[in-house]
Amino acid sequence: MTSRDNKWRWLTALFPSFRHSIRNPVTKVIELDLLATDYVRILGGSPETVTMRSGSVVLLPSKDVGKHTTGNNEEALVVFAGTGELRLPGGTHLKLKPHVVAYCPPDTEHNIVNTGTEPLRYVYIVAKAR
Repeated sequence: MTSRDNKWRWLTALFPSFRHSIRNPVTKVIELDLLATDYVRILGGSPETVTMRSGSVVLLPSKDVGKHTTGNNEEALVVFAGTGELRLPGGTHLKLKPHVVAYCPPDTEHNIVNTGTEPLRYVYIVAKAR
């Protein structure tokens, strides 16, 4: 038995509802605010989900989210409006436009840049991969 298993048993023994909230998230439908002008959290991780987090992003023209890495997570972007680029090290730029889904595997450094003249609107979904 690992140290993690021991911690899990200890937590669930003290807090029985903890087991339900982590292992049994509730099915739900979340309506997106299509008029949002900034970031909106959609799913915040545990106890709402097992590991998944997501948010709706509105990125103004010529703005970017800043370089970051997926770490131990994988990430998907679903683009609804605007144009932009998913920029990777080494000069690789993947085009983002409406109805495109982009995927970043674990340990991927990247940046999202709005290259258009309208706001870039997308939803990101991040989940633990390992």
